[in-house]
Amino acid sequence: MIFHILTIFPDFFKGPFACGVVGKAIESGAVELHIHNLRDWTSDRHRTVDDRPFGGGEGMVMKAEPLFRAVESIWPERSPGKKVLLLSAQGRLFDQSVARELSTIGEILLICGRYEGVDERVAEHLCDEELSIGDYVLSGGELAAAVVVDAVARLLPGVLGNEASAVRESFTEGLLDCPHWTRPADFRGWKAPEVLLNGNHEQIRLWRSRAAYEKTVRQRPDLLRKAGPAA
Repeated sequence: MIFHILTIFPDFFKGPFACGVVGKAIESGAVELHIHNLRDWTSDRHRTVDDRPFGGGEGMVMKAEPLFRAVESIWPERSPGKKVLLLSAQGRLFDQSVARELSTIGEILLICGRYEGVDERVAEHLCDEELSIGDYVLSGGELAAAVVVDAVARLLPGVLGNEASAVRESFTEGLLDCPHWTRPADFRGWKAPEVLLNGNHEQIRLWRSRAAYEKTVRQRPDLLRKAGPAA
């Protein structure tokens, strides 16, 4: 899978993808990552990417021209296997189901918004969709782009050491993941559940299913409307 990130801070991405599963996926060739500096598509000596908003108001707005030039240069032709996403606080909420949806697309271009916002013509006529990673405002789309790449890339074949890890985890079936324990079985008097130590895989499966449901009730009851009945 190929990711393109369009940003005014290309150096930002030297850190997030230098290690971990995404870094390994890039090294192995399972994932291609291309970082593009938006200022390369400006035409003035100041390499301007923003301007004052029509109608007045606070802040600056990212200009449409360099964004259109950049996307049309990176992708002279668009196809169903390519998708342009604008990281925006006004976008569809990014969650695990959206990550799985995006993991089926061959090539994604992420536009990192900045300043007060982006000229609306970018959302209306250039992007396929606006995407938000949460109901809060960031100083820019770079952090959001890193989140999207990580969440999507780990779902691709060959990226995780154990592909079952992407199946049995939080949000896969509308529930949080079950609690986990490891050695020692008794730590400071706090003991791991006995059922996890008995070797009966069917009992463990049923216990984990119930524990996942109970933890979702405690931590995220809002998710239960999407979930099936407890086992």
